Amino acid sequence: MGTLFCLLSRNIGRPLQQLPVQLPVSFDVVVVLVIIAAVFVLFVTQPVPIDATAVGLMVTLILLGEWTGVSPEQGVSGFSNPATLTVLAMFVLSEGVRRTGVIQILTRKLIAFAGDNEFRQLLATVTLSGPPGGVVSNVSVVAVLIPAVTNLARKTGTSPSKLLIPLSFASMLGGMLTVVGTITNLLASEVWVQVGGSDAQPFALLEFTQLGAIVLLVGIVYLLTVGRYLTPARIEPSESPSDAFGMTDYLTDVVVMEDSPLVGSRVGELSERDLDLDVFQIVRGNRTLTRGLRSERIQAGDVLSVRADQDTLQEVIEHDDLQLLPEVMEAAADDDEPLPPAFSPRRHGWESLDTEDSGSLAEDETQSEDAEEDSGETIEETPDEEIELTEVVLLPGPWSSRRSGVADFERDYDVTVLAIRRGDEVIRQRLREVRLQAGDVILVQAQDEVLDRIATDTNVVISSDERWEEFDRSKIPIALGILAGVLGLAALEILGLMTSALTGVAAMFFTGILTPEEAYEAVDWDVIFMVAGVIPLGIAVEASGTADVIADLVVSVSVLLPVTVVLGLFYLGTAVITEMVSNSASVVLMLPIGVEVASQLDANAFAFVMAVTFAASTPLLTPVGYQTNLMVYGPGGYKFTDFARVGAPLQLILTVVTTAGIVFFWGI
Repeated sequence: MGTLFCLLSRNIGRPLQQLPVQLPVSFDVVVVLVIIAAVFVLFVTQPVPIDATAVGLMVTLILLGEWTGVSPEQGVSGFSNPATLTVLAMFVLSEGVRRTGVIQILTRKLIAFAGDNEFRQLLATVTLSGPPGGVVSNVSVVAVLIPAVTNLARKTGTSPSKLLIPLSFASMLGGMLTVVGTITNLLASEVWVQVGGSDAQPFALLEFTQLGAIVLLVGIVYLLTVGRYLTPARIEPSESPSDAFGMTDYLTDVVVMEDSPLVGSRVGELSERDLDLDVFQIVRGNRTLTRGLRSERIQAGDVLSVRADQDTLQEVIEHDDLQLLPEVMEAAADDDEPLPPAFSPRRHGWESLDTEDSGSLAEDETQSEDAEEDSGETIEETPDEEIELTEVVLLPGPWSSRRSGVADFERDYDVTVLAIRRGDEVIRQRLREVRLQAGDVILVQAQDEVLDRIATDTNVVISSDERWEEFDRSKIPIALGILAGVLGLAALEILGLMTSALTGVAAMFFTGILTPEEAYEAVDWDVIFMVAGVIPLGIAVEASGTADVIADLVVSVSVLLPVTVVLGLFYLGTAVITEMVSNSASVVLMLPIGVEVASQLDANAFAFVMAVTFAASTPLLTPVGYQTNLMVYGPGGYKFTDFARVGAPLQLILTVVTTAGIVFFWGI
């Protein structure tokens, strides 16, 4: 099979090489540039998941190895690369620390400190999210803090939008404190070893901590001052999730009258009539039904809780002999008309029942129960207090590669979806036609026990909820000791970073903090495949001479500029490119070019390596530039441009600060 692919690639490439047109660069460079352009388009448009694109890139580089310079062994080397394995280990170590509940404890203490003062809330948010990002996955930190920040804002009348962009930015900047702070740092270390020559060594754990601390401090000061006033309040303070989604005109209770043609039909048949209406709850007598509603048969006296716009609701009321619940209650109170069978006024707050009415109601309920037993159907009873409205955030990673719809989500998570917020847009109609995306915030109704189960799912975050997972707090010293040991062994260079991290994973297993199954679930396999897939691109860029060609171009247009200015522009260019492609692809592409630019300018190559590393790890201009930005995009109700509004000034400040810091610490 490998021979066949090789012959095929040669037969495709030979006619192209024989073109009469004289190319300004070698054919190898043309092939690699075409591959880079195709990958760039795929990363930006994402017709397929990013990890799938990365694997496709790996295969393409291998098949076209005659021109890319990537052998099959080099093509798959990303899967055994120390960066990939270290990233995998850090996912597990971060999950082990999270499962002790230590982040929750810190969160509660800082929330207590913040109170109802917006500045102190902001200070608590950036303080808690920044420094931990250097040793624990910033995605894990942000996932824990989103519900904490959202509930704090709701209780104190603060817009959550004022806190969530700072949360993301601070966690991102905190990742620059150590090499393990971000995936990009680890990948940059390995690419530097590949292209930096025989003297290039992997980054030490604290290689750039001094500059990372300055960058974090500058970022925090900015977010507490200028950034505070640039961050918009997109979501108005509200007391409940339904208020935050503006659901007042879309959630209604209707009563099924005795003569309604819906009596005896199944709830699922309503959706077959092409109505934009969902039944998410049935109150029947003294019971509340929320699960398995599509197959439930409607009975006279049922109170249907529905999601629908006013036009659809009016159409259904007129066509199907339904009445609004308040109208039924008012008519019954005035004795204008009898109550429908099996209708329970007490359930809806009306206590004016005489004994005869109560007896009739009990009889109706008994008949209804007998009918259910005869039909063999099981009805789940749920007390009102066990049913909640809450917001669920879809995290990047798995949801970035899924093509799930609302119906799939309802089936998988056993909830009812009432609305979706995507950035500043709230979708309340035609929900069955919506394809879910990472970063979406979904307003759901679910039983309390279901929400407890969802809270343990690492693919989602319950953002408007105060429940905390129950962890074994006695293992906090063990988990923190393991993490400290991993970092200490690496910092003192007693063990290599990869070896130290994998040793920590083994320790997590043997101390019982994590089971292997929990560790597998903690790993974002999409990221692992993406990192492994893009590593060969760096080999191709270097081996084909593409880095030399692009470096020539960069040097030619900046020949009259001081080297320090070129370094700053290179930082800024890398940051902009990172907004459009993944961080990993950006660092793999730009780092070899930076090394070559430095060589031609007779400058310090490591200075350009640091510029690429810092720029690729801190994209601040769009919600899709970094995972944590996407995580807060929906909960904050932001517009796409809000990130540039807050991030552009900070990006320019960091361009100056980082460039100056690189020159000061490593020279140019």
